[in-house]
Parts: sequence; structure tokens; C-alpha cells
Amino acid sequence: MIWSCSSIALGIRRRRRRSQTKERAHSPFLLLRSAARDSRDARSYTSHVPYVVPVRLVIARCQVDYTGRLTAHLPMAPRLILIKADGSVSIHADDRAYKPLNWMSPPCALVELEGPGPEQHPVLGDEPLTALWEVRGRDGDTLQILLGQVYHDSSYELGVDPGLQKDGVEAHLQALLAEHPETLAPGLSLVRREHPTPIGPVDLLCRDASGAYVAVEIKRRGEIDGVEQLSRYLDLMRRDTLLGSVRGILAAQLIKPQARVLATDRGISCVTVDYDVLRGLDSADDRLF
Repeated sequence: MIWSCSSIALGIRRRRRRSQTKERAHSPFLLLRSAARDSRDARSYTSHVPYVVPVRLVIARCQVDYTGRLTAHLPMAPRLILIKADGSVSIHADDRAYKPLNWMSPPCALVELEGPGPEQHPVLGDEPLTALWEVRGRDGDTLQILLGQVYHDSSYELGVDPGLQKDGVEAHLQALLAEHPETLAPGLSLVRREHPTPIGPVDLLCRDASGAYVAVEIKRRGEIDGVEQLSRYLDLMRRDTLLGSVRGILAAQLIKPQARVLATDRGISCVTVDYDVLRGLDSADDRLF
């Protein structure tokens, strides 16, 4: 079959248009420009202004109604409305750290309409409505936000976030304890880190002052699961004739009482470690109590 240059170019343009259409369809910022036309009460709204903002913070009196797998209602009250760059919309009160009262996860679409008059919402009495926001999810869920008085409205481009960098995780504790194994027990010396066993590596393999091997499992929080894990390691390591009798130490910043009881029953020592002391940032001699 012979294809002309014009036919090939036409096919490329068609594939490019289809690709762009798919990208727009999956965009979290897809706006329902026809929402006002599709609404039964659209004729009562004089205009609608679709928009996309990076991050927008609005503090206002608002009433929120969610319709979807269930229905939920928030009566008129001052709240924080957060519109994030990923397209999510969430409504927050001042009584919890992070969980919103209601939200719409991305991808979703938001349309801002002018506030309806009292004849459309007589239950609100004489309070004037400044705007109506309609948020629609990909599954057809809807979040309707009626805004009264607006106290604050700002938007800002946050840019690319470098991500959360955790300090004091198990890898950091392992590195510090490998440098200072005597913190766990007097006379303890490091043999190797990540000593392999058939079911996974034990964090530290050490030797005590008498030359006996010691397996150390390191956790941020010492719980029963950590004791069980170290018990399995010890059972396999004790079958190795080169290692002989191996005892275990569970090291953690915090060890639960139940874990201590189980560890003691199985002959495993528990050691609580202070991360700041290991880093040299704190000293017991400098404390008042």
C-alpha cells in the first residue's frame, strides 16, 4: 500500500488531536464550563466564571451540601476553604489538625457562579450570598458551596515541593548505633550491618565482651511485631554452627510495655535509645532533671 505525504501528515495531526483530547479529559483542572447551562436553575444565575488557581485560601461564611454515595450538610458558618493545585477542594473548621469537614478529591471540576437571590434559598433568611461554587467529581458526586461574607481570599503559586525529609528513621538509628554499639551494652563491638538470614537481614550483628554474637534489631517504636521479627531471626541464626549461641537486643526510641514483657519471656534484651544523644545534640549532664 502506498501512502502519500499528505495522508501521513493528516494521520499525525489526527493522532495528536486525540492525544491532546485525552490529556484534557484526565486533567485535574477540567472545568465544567457547561455546568450553569446544565443546571435546572441556571437561568437564575446571571454569569459564571470558571477558573484555575495554583493554591487558593478562602475564609468565609459558607453552607456546604454534598450529594453522592451519601448526602451531607454543613449549615452556614465561618470556615476555611482550600483549593489545591492538584484540583482538590476541601472545607475545614478550626477544631482539628488536618482532617476536613468535607472535601472533593481530584480529579474534579469547579465552577464559580454568582450568588443566588433569597427567592432561590429562602432558608438562609436575609443573609446575602456572594457566590455559589459547584464542584463535580469524576464519579458524578457534587459539592455545592454557598458563600456568604468573605473575610479572606488569596492565591499563591507554591512551586515544586522537594518532599518530606524524615529525621530519626530506622536507617539513621542503625547508622548511629553501628558507630556506637557500646551504647547498647558495655563491650559490644560491631561485626557487620545488615547481616543476612534466610528471611531477611538483621540490622546489626555484634559481639559482646566474651566474644558471643549478638543480633540487634532496631525500630523507632518497639512493639510486639519487632519482638516476633527478631525471634525469627534468632531461631535461624542459632542453627548456624559458625555463630553458635546468639542472643538478641531490641533497640528503639520507645518500647511498648507489652513488647518488653514478650521480649523478656524470650530472653531478648530491650534497650531504649535517645536519638539526640546519639547525634551529640543532647547530654544528660546539661539537664536540670
